[in-house]
Amino acid sequence: MTGATTTGVEGLVRVDLAIEGMTCASCVARVEKRLGRVDGVTATVNLATERASALVPATLDAAALVAEVEKAGYGARVLHDDREEHAGGSGLDAEETRGNDRDSRRLVPRAIASAVLSVPIVLIAMVEPLHFAGWEWVSLVLAAPVVLWGGWPFHRSAAVTLRHGSTTMDTLVSLGTLTAFVWSLVVLLLGMGGHVYFEVAAVVTTFLLLGRLAEARSRRRAGKALRELAQASAREVSRLDESGRERRIPVALLAVGDRFVVRPGERIAADGRVVEGAAAVDASAMTGESAPVEVSAGDDVTAGTVAAGGTLVVGAERVGADTRVARLASLVEQAQLGKTRAQRLADRVSAIFVPVVIGLALATFAVWWLLAGDPAAAVSPAVAVLIVACPCALGLATPTALLVGTGGAAQRGILISGPDALERAGRIDTVVFDKTGTLTTGRMAITGTVAVPGVRVDDLLRLAAAAERGSEHPLGRAIAEAAPSDAVVAGFRAIAGFGVAAVVDGREVVVARASGGLAEVLASAVDEIRGRGATAVVVAIDGEAAGVIALSDPLRPDASEAIERVRALGAESVVLSGDHETTVRATVGSLGVLRAVGGVDPEGKAAEIVRLQGEGRTVAMVGDGVNDAAALATADLGIAMGGGSDIAREAADLTLLRPEPALVGDALRLSRRMLAVIRGNLFWAFAYNVAALPIAALGLLDPMIAGAAMAFSSVFVVLNSLRLRRF
Repeated sequence: MTGATTTGVEGLVRVDLAIEGMTCASCVARVEKRLGRVDGVTATVNLATERASALVPATLDAAALVAEVEKAGYGARVLHDDREEHAGGSGLDAEETRGNDRDSRRLVPRAIASAVLSVPIVLIAMVEPLHFAGWEWVSLVLAAPVVLWGGWPFHRSAAVTLRHGSTTMDTLVSLGTLTAFVWSLVVLLLGMGGHVYFEVAAVVTTFLLLGRLAEARSRRRAGKALRELAQASAREVSRLDESGRERRIPVALLAVGDRFVVRPGERIAADGRVVEGAAAVDASAMTGESAPVEVSAGDDVTAGTVAAGGTLVVGAERVGADTRVARLASLVEQAQLGKTRAQRLADRVSAIFVPVVIGLALATFAVWWLLAGDPAAAVSPAVAVLIVACPCALGLATPTALLVGTGGAAQRGILISGPDALERAGRIDTVVFDKTGTLTTGRMAITGTVAVPGVRVDDLLRLAAAAERGSEHPLGRAIAEAAPSDAVVAGFRAIAGFGVAAVVDGREVVVARASGGLAEVLASAVDEIRGRGATAVVVAIDGEAAGVIALSDPLRPDASEAIERVRALGAESVVLSGDHETTVRATVGSLGVLRAVGGVDPEGKAAEIVRLQGEGRTVAMVGDGVNDAAALATADLGIAMGGGSDIAREAADLTLLRPEPALVGDALRLSRRMLAVIRGNLFWAFAYNVAALPIAALGLLDPMIAGAAMAFSSVFVVLNSLRLRRF
């Protein structure tokens, strides 16, 4: 976490742990249960971030929590403790990042080798003409490294949890693949002439290993949002010493009361107050305001914002973990830790399913031995029970639907993070849109021009654009880009907080913010422009006001369609923005949204999301900037716009690869369809097991038929998933 925080509960402090070795929802429940056994401790465990956040008595040593987690068979270390004097920094430290990278890299060679070896195994087993003399031995040689080395992560996890008296999906995977492999090995070595299942063991291992690799990579990306958010702050700063000389230092050395210099294009290193100078500050990343804010001596500025068009001397008032951008990072992480992840159906029932299958197999063996009087006669039905219960279809139910659905979604410009996002997307009834950069283009543009009689609009724009050619101000750049010209410009000067002046083709041109003393035609134009939420800029030629240019952040072409598509899904739309209330209402008034709210800061957006959730709504947030990260993480479903910040994309559950808000409706509709397919897959996979197990136990199912039935269940799941291609 960024900065030490208090719990707000007397006698309790917060301790965050990094948990190692969790693979499924059963692991999460086990760690939570183990931590909850400690007197006075309440813990929440998050699989995606591999974290535990616990409220503990102030007298309890954090080492006791680590010991409890280790007793459950997992690794743990303390990331944050409120009682530590210097608790703070990013909860995603370098050691954790390296560990995640290491885990992912270890899976890559296993997945690649297993896939390469599984292809010939399947061909040899399934294609009759390839059944050459000794083909079973070749299958054994190829399958052994896949099952034993490639599947080692599953076997190791199953052994650890079994040692602590528990079972997970890894237990099913390990049990199923090893049973198929060992049975086949026994048949081959003893010359029993029965069917071998090397291809079953290899293919199951390979598919599930590929799924585990995708999971590991997703987990590695889980903390990237916080690292990117931390990078929104400056790395170095020009601090002024007592003599007024500048010295470049790391921002970590900046202290409250220090004065530092911010030049055009530099990020402000700390929250503070301007002591000298004037500039336009681009605060869009932090506040969502599309227009830059003019600041001068006495004005407050925020860390992470960027100065343009002037140099500032700032007195630092809040530094490091106390800055607004650092608190925003903390808010994002808290929201991620507190978010309830939808538990996978297969993992929810595995704790019951696995012991039942093992017990049924043992009972089948015992009963058949007693009835037949020969243990050899009991092997076949017992093995059939284990093979028919092999969780191939269970393991494929979600990955295949995700593979097909997300592949098709990507072609349509939609990136879906995983099944937990799908479950939340299926319940969305309210969609909150950020305005700037989401429903609007995020770039200032000329939306109208009024010239006094005798002055042509084209000439007015040409002279203004030429004068603004050297400007670093976003409004000036918008004017310069609107009417590029090769006019001769001399004497350019930027007047901080006012505008620019230059000599263009021998004429004195001034472009500045609208003020009083204008002719009636221009004054009324200024009033009309401001009334519709736009910014008015006056152009003076040779000392006389010649016209007014209106600039605003226009709606995207598909903004109206985006709201309509959301409405068609039975959901309502809300717009939040850091811009002025008048600007927001004027911009989105024609879209027919439920409510439009302006003047909302990043923390306010997250608070509004919480308020809507308090009304019983399931909320999706659509945003594109750093200022939206907290709201994206707080919402039930975060949707990031393409072309937005990396921070917003990493905090979101769905990402639109193109900056088209109309894709929001498509994303929600496709998510619901994918969720329906996944649920159908899981239902039929379980139904197959429930139906086949008693048949196998009665000895009516040969192991070979059991393997074929298991393969058919997998094929059914894949074919059902392929229906998503028609979306």
